[in-house]
Amino acid sequence: MKTVYIVRHAKSSWEYKGIEDIDRPLKKRGIKDSYLVASALVKKIDKPDVFITSSASRALSSAVIFSNVFSYPLSNLQIKKSLYNFSDGYLVKTIKALDDEFDSAIIFSHDHGINDFVNKFGDTFIPHVPTCGVVAIRFENNHWKSIKKGKTLFQDFPKNHK
Repeated sequence: MKTVYIVRHAKSSWEYKGIEDIDRPLKKRGIKDSYLVASALVKKIDKPDVFITSSASRALSSAVIFSNVFSYPLSNLQIKKSLYNFSDGYLVKTIKALDDEFDSAIIFSHDHGINDFVNKFGDTFIPHVPTCGVVAIRFENNHWKSIKKGKTLFQDFPKNHK
């Protein structure tokens, strides 16, 4: 069995002018929400075997906060530039390329790719994954490259903890 936890990066700031989209930082609310959701998640699940994030500042910052809460070594955090893409194609490729020694993974990415992925691979329709939202999907497979339709285990959003 394989389980993936898909996390949409936390709320980012638009206040900085003249910076590239990839460099947009988290807002204070995004930082708070990351700690809030990660603190709830660490009580609910075992530590994922691997943490992978988009190279965008907002996703990377979210991943660092979750890594700290889960006591996951930052030196093991995998940063994938290909996840800074707003389609589910790179997300699917990233997940299907995971080493089979990992039974679980947590992946930090972006809006459209996440929404498409959780609805294509999960069995529960989720109209929109909000910032810092987490969706867990379990696959009855022994190999990541073989995943098809899985079971949506849960969805958890910041509003559930406020």
